[in-house]
Amino acid sequence: MRTRKPSPAAILGVVAFGVFVAADDLTVVSTMLRQIIFDLEIPLTELNRAAWIVNAYLIAYVVVMPFVGRLSDMWGRRAVYIGSLVLFLAGSLWVPLAGSLQSFILGRVLTALGGGAMVPVAMAVVGDIYPRDRRARALGTLGAVDTAGWVWGPLYGAFLIRFLSWHWQFYLNIPLSLLGIALAWWALADLPAPQARERLDWGGTAVLAVALITLNVALLNSGDVQTTGSFAALSQPAPPNTTLFYALAAVSFGLFVMIEWWLGRHQASINQLEAVANGSQITTTPPLIDLRLFRRPNFTPAVLVNFLVGSILIIAMVNVPLLVNVLEFDTQQAALASGFLLSGMTLAMAVTSFVGGWQTEKHGYRPVTAVGLLLCALGFGLMGLTWSVDTAYGQMAWQLVILGSGFGLVIAPVGTAVINAAPETQRGIAASLVIVLRLMGMSVGLAGLTAWGLRRFDELRQLIILPDLPLADPAYQNALSAGLARVTADVLAETFVVSALVAVFALLMALWLKRDTAV
Repeated sequence: MRTRKPSPAAILGVVAFGVFVAADDLTVVSTMLRQIIFDLEIPLTELNRAAWIVNAYLIAYVVVMPFVGRLSDMWGRRAVYIGSLVLFLAGSLWVPLAGSLQSFILGRVLTALGGGAMVPVAMAVVGDIYPRDRRARALGTLGAVDTAGWVWGPLYGAFLIRFLSWHWQFYLNIPLSLLGIALAWWALADLPAPQARERLDWGGTAVLAVALITLNVALLNSGDVQTTGSFAALSQPAPPNTTLFYALAAVSFGLFVMIEWWLGRHQASINQLEAVANGSQITTTPPLIDLRLFRRPNFTPAVLVNFLVGSILIIAMVNVPLLVNVLEFDTQQAALASGFLLSGMTLAMAVTSFVGGWQTEKHGYRPVTAVGLLLCALGFGLMGLTWSVDTAYGQMAWQLVILGSGFGLVIAPVGTAVINAAPETQRGIAASLVIVLRLMGMSVGLAGLTAWGLRRFDELRQLIILPDLPLADPAYQNALSAGLARVTADVLAETFVVSALVAVFALLMALWLKRDTAV
C-alpha cells in the first residue's frame, strides 16, 4: 500500500540533504590536502600535479551541470537525482582505496559529477513542487543549505584530520549517499514525468563540454594566486599553452551557439508541423540550451547579475587569506584567522539567503537584489578604504559580515527569477545555468584578480624605499618584508574597490528585473 504522499517541505528537505552533502564535499579537501599529498607520496618537485586534486573536481563539477540539468527535463528529476547520488557514492567508494594520484583524481571526478549534478536538479525540483509565488523562500532555503555546506566542509575536514584521517570523509559519504538514495526514491516518486519524446542534443553537449573544460583550464592557469599565498611568490608566468586553451574555448563556444541556433530554428519548424497535424508529437532533438530563453523577461539580467556576483565573491574568498598570510608569520595561526573571518562572511550568507527568499515573495526580485548588491558595494568599499597591515581582525570581521549579508540576499531572487522565466520543460537547464554562470564568474574573477594583482604589485614594489645596507643585513630584510607587506595590502585594497564598482554595475543590471505577475 502506498504511503502518504510527501509534502513539498519534505521533498525540499530531501533534496537539501543531498545538496548539503555535495557542498561539504566541494570544500572539505581544502583542509585535508597536505595529508593527502603526504599519504599519496607526491614528491615536492611534483606538487603542481597535486593541484589537480582540486582543479579536476571543479572542472567536472561545472561541466556536468548543463548536461544533467537538461537530462532531468527529459528523463525526469527522480531518475537523474538518484543517478547523481549513485555516481557520488561510486566516487566515495573509489577515493579511499586509491593508491596513486591518478586514481585519487579519478575518484574525485566521479564525486564531482554526482555532486555537481545534484544542485541544479534540486533547484528544478523546487520549481516543480512550489507555485511561482512560493518558490523564492524555498530556493533561499536551498541556497542557505548550500552555503552552510561550504562553511562546514573545511571545519569538518580539520576535525577528521585531527582525530581520524581524510579517508573517513569518504567512508562516511557511503551511508549518507545510501540514505539520500532511499529518501529520494520515496520523496520524488510523485513528481510529474516528462511527456515529450525528445532526443538529447549530443553535439551541443559535447561542444559545450569542450568549451567549459578548456576555458576552466585556461582560467585556472591564469589564476594560481590562490595556491601561492602572496603576489610576491608569483615569479613564473602562466603556462605557454594558456593562450591555446583560451582560443579553443572561444572557437568551441562559437560553434556551440551555432548548433543551438540551428536546432532552435529546426525545433520551431517542428512545432509548426505538430500544430498542423492536430497536436500529434514528433520525436525531435531540441537544443541543449534554447537561446530563446535569453529573450524571456528577467532571464538575461538575472544570469548577468549572477555571473558578476560570482566574479566578486571569489575576490573576498581569495583576498582575505592572502592578507592574513601577510599579517601572520605562523602558518597555523594564519589558517585559523582566515577560517574565522571567512566563516563570518559565509554564515551571514546562509542566514540572509533565507531572508532574501522570504522578502522576494513579498517585494519581488528587483528591490531585494538591489539591497543585496548595495550591501556588497558597501562592504567592499569599506574594505578597500580601510584595510591595511594595521587593520584589526575585529574590524575585518564585521565588514565581511556586511559583505556576506549582501551576497546572501542576492541568491534567492536571482535564482527564482531565472527558474520562473523558464518554461516548465526547461527548468532543469535554467537551474544549471544559475550555478554554472556563478562558478564561471568565480573563475573569471580569480583570473582577473591575478592579472590585476601581478601588474599592480610589480608597479608598487618599485616604489619601496630600502635602507642603503647589504642585502643580508637583518635591518634590510626587515625593511623589505615590511615594504612587500604594505604593497600586498595596498594591491588587495585596490581589488576591493574594483569589486565595489562591479557590484554597482551589477546593481544597474538588476534594475532591468521586473516584478513577476504571480509574485
